Amino acid sequence: MAEQDQEFLDFVVKSLVDHPDDTQVERTVDEMGVLLTLKTNPEDMGQIIGRSGNTARAIRTLLRVVGAKNNARVNLKIHEPEGSSRTPRKDDRGSDRRDDRRDDRRDDRRPSRAPEEEADTSAVDDLRL
Repeated sequence: MAEQDQEFLDFVVKSLVDHPDDTQVERTVDEMGVLLTLKTNPEDMGQIIGRSGNTARAIRTLLRVVGAKNNARVNLKIHEPEGSSRTPRKDDRGSDRRDDRRDDRRDDRRPSRAPEEEADTSAVDDLRL
């Protein structure tokens, strides 16, 4: 797989943003898999994340497919630049959501997810990156 996942992410992100020269992708490999860290111009963050995070979710899904094809688990971390104007989101009680996260407990209102199955990559087996 070498760095196909990194090249793929670089191509996709540079196609989306207004400042492609400011885009950096760092790749680290450990026992958990591959972590791609994306750093970009602060003005381009909205284009990468998208409305309600849909663009970022789609990029992560595509990276999972590229990783599955090469028997690797690929994760994406989008680095928040210094001086970001984003403020932490508040929940209904007005507290900072980052402090309120429950570690390993799941929300009983949400249905439990089935264990992850191996992804079907037959549609992209002949894909050349």
